[in-house]
Amino acid sequence: MSSTAAPTPPPAFGRTLPSRGRDRRITAGIIALAAIAVLIGGAFLGLILEGARDTSGAIAAFDSYLFRVARFTLWQALLSATLSIIPAIFVARALSRHPAFPGRGLILRLFAVPLALPAIVVALGVLALYGRAGYFSGLLSTIGGGDWPGIYGLSGILVAHVFFNLPLATRLFLEALNTVPADQWRLASQLGMGARSSFRLIEWPALRASLPGVAGLVFMLCITSFTIVLTLGGGPRATTLEVAIYQSLRFDFDPARAVALTLLQIALTMAVVFALMRLGANTTGDANLSVTQRRYVSAGRGETALNAVLLIAALAFVAGPMLATVLAGLNADLFRLAGESTVRQATITSLVLATLSACLSAMLALSLIMARRALALRRGAGEKTFLERMTDTGAGFVLVVPPIVLGAGWFVLLRHMGDVFTVAPIMVVTVNAVMAMPFAIRAIRPAYDAASERHERLCAQLGISGWNRLRLVDWPVLRRPLSTAFAFAMELSLGDLGVIALFGSDSVQTLPYLLLARMGSYRTADAAGLALMLGLLCLVLMLVADRLGKDASR
Repeated sequence: MSSTAAPTPPPAFGRTLPSRGRDRRITAGIIALAAIAVLIGGAFLGLILEGARDTSGAIAAFDSYLFRVARFTLWQALLSATLSIIPAIFVARALSRHPAFPGRGLILRLFAVPLALPAIVVALGVLALYGRAGYFSGLLSTIGGGDWPGIYGLSGILVAHVFFNLPLATRLFLEALNTVPADQWRLASQLGMGARSSFRLIEWPALRASLPGVAGLVFMLCITSFTIVLTLGGGPRATTLEVAIYQSLRFDFDPARAVALTLLQIALTMAVVFALMRLGANTTGDANLSVTQRRYVSAGRGETALNAVLLIAALAFVAGPMLATVLAGLNADLFRLAGESTVRQATITSLVLATLSACLSAMLALSLIMARRALALRRGAGEKTFLERMTDTGAGFVLVVPPIVLGAGWFVLLRHMGDVFTVAPIMVVTVNAVMAMPFAIRAIRPAYDAASERHERLCAQLGISGWNRLRLVDWPVLRRPLSTAFAFAMELSLGDLGVIALFGSDSVQTLPYLLLARMGSYRTADAAGLALMLGLLCLVLMLVADRLGKDASR
């Protein structure tokens, strides 16, 4: 008899993974975390040093003005959230009750547009519609029985916030309604449930479960609003903490008060974010929510007519500022604006800084995603290590610190080292990159994790790692998700005003900064033209990101 040797079993998967010292993915993740820590830690260091340098001034800054600003910050956020959430519930229900009516897809696509528009563009649209010289000023003057004073102040802030948050809340509530099992709707149809019964027994439980998270998210977006309040606030009586920080540094040059305002802003933001985490809310939102059409209980004529009126009103409210922005921009002398060297330079500066910011954001996001996956594979079935938790959820904590707070911290830190305005490009790129990073992670992580499930064992057995793995294995899978993340991060950076408002100058101007300057000098026609140009750039980037995201999902 001839004996055959038993085949040698392949090496165990766990033993083929590279060791910690040789896994470049973990090293890249550590470097990314260190860069984020330096950015946030430097801002806090600047605030601490400034507070220690002028302790009495920082303590004295906690006066009645500061607490009045804090009260207005909370009050406008509460009103904005309430005015956004309540209508969104009924608009989402109207959309869910009529899954096949003509124009439903148009409304959903239009409701995604505010996510791409810069806040300063929306502010111009609100002024063009409801301002003292707006399209509705005559009608509003007739209704009010006198000259229309304009919409500056709390009313303008509320209108702009609802414009942004009503569509977002509607899409999130619609997503919650889509989670209702089809069996419940089938049973409701068999039992002949009417609109009131189906809402009370089927729809409201789903909406109620998502209500705390959606309301908390909208509240957080309103409490950290900067550009809207800066352009539509209308004076000290309508000022939030973030705008007060900006005014303390750029106009009053009172670092002690800026430190006190920043500390209070951080405390409020952290309280809101931790409350959101307890509620399980999505703190990053989503520009590409999936909407599943489903056959619901048929609606009666009265309900259909009421829903039609509600949807038309919501459509008009959201489309109005966008249409006003387009009309006001077309009335401007666009050819003259395009020929100005200042506008051309601001456009080039915006595109360059946004491109660099998007590249850095994608690199940071990919580094954290790869490190998290490598650490998870190394861990196996054990508990998560601190480093893995940081790469997994720690990146989301950057949302606790708003951009204006990061800018304020570095502003007071760098002013003792030289001219702070010379580092404007670096600050704009780094802060915007870190702020866009959580959104980039959401776009890249599913594709990378799925690719790792398929290829990790083979790469470990063949010894493919580092640059070769990224080029040969990961890049074909990640090309479209990375492009989506890049386009979305570039869009966010292109329309941001938070950091450049502090560090901008005549030598370093972006389109939002130039637009704000033209508004401040009452050159409203030029501002409208610049708003149209900036809005079109951001919309193109949104369409690119949306298209790439859909191709990647297929």
